[in-house]
Amino acid sequence: MTVFRRTAESLLSPAERRFSQVLAEQMKMRDGLSVSASEVRSWERSLPVVAQDLVEAGLGRVEMLIEYRLPLTSKRADVVLAGVDRRTGGDAYVVVELKQWSRAEVWDEDPTRVLVHNMTGRPKLHPALQAKGYTDYIYGFLVELADRPEALHAVAYLHNAARGDVVDLYDAVTDDRTRLFTQSTRGAFVDYLRDRFAPAPGRAAADRFLSSEVRPSKQLLAHAAREIRDRDQFVLLDEQRLAFEIVLHAVERARREDLKTVVVITGGPGSGKSVIALSLLGELSRRGLPVLHATGSKSFTETMRRHVAKGSPRTKAMFKYFNNFMEAERNDLEVLVCDEAHRIRKVSANRYTPARLRTGRPQVDELIDAARVPVFLLDGQQNVRPGEMGTLEEIREHAHSKGLSVQHVSLDEQFRCGGSRKYEEWVLRLLGLHEGPAEPWTGDDDFEVSLAESPDELEALLRAQHEAGRTARMTAGYCWRWSDPRKDAGAYEQALVPDVVIGDWARPWNVKGDRSIGDAPPSELWATNPGGFGQVGCVYTAQGFEYDWNGVILGPDLVYRDGRLVPRREASRDPALRPKTVTDAEAAGLILNTYKVLLTRGMAGTLIYSVDEETQKFLTSLLG
Repeated sequence: MTVFRRTAESLLSPAERRFSQVLAEQMKMRDGLSVSASEVRSWERSLPVVAQDLVEAGLGRVEMLIEYRLPLTSKRADVVLAGVDRRTGGDAYVVVELKQWSRAEVWDEDPTRVLVHNMTGRPKLHPALQAKGYTDYIYGFLVELADRPEALHAVAYLHNAARGDVVDLYDAVTDDRTRLFTQSTRGAFVDYLRDRFAPAPGRAAADRFLSSEVRPSKQLLAHAAREIRDRDQFVLLDEQRLAFEIVLHAVERARREDLKTVVVITGGPGSGKSVIALSLLGELSRRGLPVLHATGSKSFTETMRRHVAKGSPRTKAMFKYFNNFMEAERNDLEVLVCDEAHRIRKVSANRYTPARLRTGRPQVDELIDAARVPVFLLDGQQNVRPGEMGTLEEIREHAHSKGLSVQHVSLDEQFRCGGSRKYEEWVLRLLGLHEGPAEPWTGDDDFEVSLAESPDELEALLRAQHEAGRTARMTAGYCWRWSDPRKDAGAYEQALVPDVVIGDWARPWNVKGDRSIGDAPPSELWATNPGGFGQVGCVYTAQGFEYDWNGVILGPDLVYRDGRLVPRREASRDPALRPKTVTDAEAAGLILNTYKVLLTRGMAGTLIYSVDEETQKFLTSLLG
């Protein structure tokens, strides 16, 4: 979706003198993002340059789709040009990545990244590769472009740089649909535009591009088996790709210089952490390097084993649990990919652990020690059980105590809940996990949020999505008993007990164990098996997974009182929140994190219902 659309000639007209302010206002309305003064200046200095080049090429009616947001992500392309192909008469598009750099050079240690003159911080992703990543991603999602990759090209335009000051950046441009231009080669850019587009209106092409159906996301588990063998199943964008390259570079340095490095990759749900994890697993295993994947979630690990490693015992053995490394040899692995690392516990030992291993050694130390390059992928606000301590600060503290350096990559501007960064911010404010009060939901074209009047309505709306072939699940806070399956009189098979009772509506929790009960799948497959619809999922089953449509029932453990949502541990049935186990303050934090997880599972939309009347009225005031 684009935030601002103009023809090249209209952007240059006197009537558009305030276009940057209008653009900033529209971004605020669409994404809830406040635009910095530096970004406004960047628009004012770069966008008219492209518009002028189009006009000079006789292409003033080509459409400029400015700040185009890629489908199902929060990433934005600077400009997508839409027009008529000069040769075929069909639609033609060019993604343009604009940089105001005057000097840059390829980083010697990694040709995919560049060092920019007068800019501090880590090396930047090569702009041509950034633009190409956008085109690859767009092509993978827009049905309008299916089977027509030739319609979409990429350009990096460094309009303040002389060619000689960025000359070695050209070495990375090897794709015939990706180009790099500078101020010195502006004439060549004008010729390129003239060769690409016909001097005709681009509005129809722009309409088709913006109204194209978006393909269902290549969900992680549906394609993960191919991902292990073929990393191109997923396109890594910007910080995702940077995180992937940082790990590979750390591996090369570890082997070359005997230097151990800890990498921490942080991001919210849906930000692509597990895509990176599987990409690394596939790439490193193909290189013949010792690598394993580990999580602290049975549901997540077992799903990986069943889907990713289906039919391959060797691949299945690559998926471990965090507590499998108590006796691991130091640096025996090249890389240990710790997915869902917010599930790291204080210690691996439990009541079944042999006495000789109950040393009190922190689990994070075991994981760091197990590999030359330990990689942690985590969301710091998904700790939902007592004893979970996987945070950036904890990992950094333990790494520094061992004299190790830590590289941190944040994915916070990446994929979020079907692309709605605005929704995540709304949830954080709603739960008091972000500065500022809860605010009314003002809408997002790519993500739906609505309030159900009853659990019956919530389930009916989700069922309609489920029957239409989309994935849909309902979850709830742990506020009802969770019975073992029963055998009905005269029955040979077990049946789930409808424990979640709200008025006349009653449904069972998801299966507790690892065996199906009737049509209901085992707990680890609840989120991915179609039979999971109809049961209510808890946070321990839903965490780590995504589905198109998400229904959330707020139980009596989170109610609106005195102007805010208040956690009530006494209403929770979660055995992990016993008073002897955690303090009131700790329990409150875990309840809030639980609902943060539950509310952010959906990729296309979320439906909410509260069992508490006052809370339902409060949500009505926000969701209308």
